Amino acid sequence: MDRSAQLGQASIPRLLLGFSLPAIVGMMAQASYNLIDRIFVGHALGSEGIAGTTVAFPFMLVVLAFGMLIGFGGTALISIRLGEGKKSEAEQILGNTAVLLILASVFVTIVGLLWLDDILVVCGASDTVLPYARAYLGIIVLGTVFQMVAFGLNAAIRGEGNPKIAMLSMLISVLLNAILAPIFIFGLGWGMQGAALATVISQAVTAVWVVGYFLGGKSVLRFHAQTLRLTSNVCRQIIVFGSPPFAMQIAASALQSILNHQLGVYGGDLAISVMGVLYAMLMMVAMPVFGINQGAQPIIGYNYGAERFDRVKRTLELAILAATGIVIVGFGVMMLFPSQVIRLFNRHDPALLALGTHAIRISTMMLPLVGFQIVSASYFRAIGKPKTAILLMLSRQVLLLIPAALILPLFFGLDGVWAALPTSDFGASLLTGIYLLAELRELKAMPNGNTG
Repeated sequence: MDRSAQLGQASIPRLLLGFSLPAIVGMMAQASYNLIDRIFVGHALGSEGIAGTTVAFPFMLVVLAFGMLIGFGGTALISIRLGEGKKSEAEQILGNTAVLLILASVFVTIVGLLWLDDILVVCGASDTVLPYARAYLGIIVLGTVFQMVAFGLNAAIRGEGNPKIAMLSMLISVLLNAILAPIFIFGLGWGMQGAALATVISQAVTAVWVVGYFLGGKSVLRFHAQTLRLTSNVCRQIIVFGSPPFAMQIAASALQSILNHQLGVYGGDLAISVMGVLYAMLMMVAMPVFGINQGAQPIIGYNYGAERFDRVKRTLELAILAATGIVIVGFGVMMLFPSQVIRLFNRHDPALLALGTHAIRISTMMLPLVGFQIVSASYFRAIGKPKTAILLMLSRQVLLLIPAALILPLFFGLDGVWAALPTSDFGASLLTGIYLLAELRELKAMPNGNTG
């Protein structure tokens, strides 16, 4: 049975697990970078070090946004051309993608080096935290080319149909970072620079790995000299296809900067440090949900197109159930063991422990709803309703969270910043539920809508 037939006929739980597991591992590996850096930096340099990585994060999201713009755009085109049997055109896209990644990384590196301090101030750095953030981000910026090539071409590996290799490359990078970070930070005493250098070296190794994959003869697509010559039409299509995730990531960067500023105003550097801890943990909870989301997308899309609406609903139900189960486990850990979560990053700072414990319990109150919201919002993208999907995906992280983060602190101070997160989670889930209920009613009215 070929893959297309499997999507329409095979067991949905087995399909969902098979499609989701590689994506979950890859997503968890991506989130582990920040978690590893903040854990080791927190133990070595305290809350100021954590705050330094936190205020550097918005610019790192911008770097990732450019990687998504080119890498995801190129990957989407590569998949389409391979599906059409146009291998030479897919290789042309691969070559243009690689060149664009390098050019974009040079641009981002120049901007980052020329305006490093200004960027960090915009991202929320105080005079106290600025030296830590400068030491960290200055090295990260120098390694931009490795991050973008590794991330963008790894997406292309998935696009040509080899998710296991793409997953392996991510695991290699994360494991190497986990080994090098404590050596550089504690063993050699390099502090913030050591954390950044460990990340850059790990990404450089991954970049060499993914480039070697396309040069080694085992890939479907290969690099050729002629494919590295930029073609205006190919470049334009890559940018068009990659624009939605780019925009989402830029919005996420703006959100993080706003949150950092609000935290600095109402709680100082310590509050920014707490947000760094909180965000790292929330990403570890959310990434498996995103993996389930990715796994459900092709199953839902194929069966919706085939008018197998019973399988569409079954896949959606299982994906929501699995995602909700994961976030409930994360919610339980956060609520029952908040002090242990904080001690994972620093055991000797009573102020960080007290504020972190308080903040975690407020910020994660609506966490059990997040799995439903993420999966349901992306469901609309899978069935060909991208405008609804974009509205619902932006609602939680941008349209509701930014206003809440700006307004609630006017009445509740620092607690208002923490409360902005559950407020947006609840509002976005309610909005998504309304849209999903209307969609399922339409689905039920369609042929095959009541079967299964």
